[in-house]
Amino acid sequence: MSTLESVIWHVLGYAAMPVIILSGFVAVAAVSVWLLSLGKDKKVN
Repeated sequence: MSTLESVIWHVLGYAAMPVIILSGFVAVAAVSVWLLSLGKDKKVN
């Protein structure tokens, strides 16, 4: 494997964990907001 390939794989490897964690956080936040909005009173005075 060339040096360039090695650098690319290292960057992808180190970038994968924060992307997975942040996307999971965003997904959980979106589902939580959606669930909370189901119980909100929609009547406008």
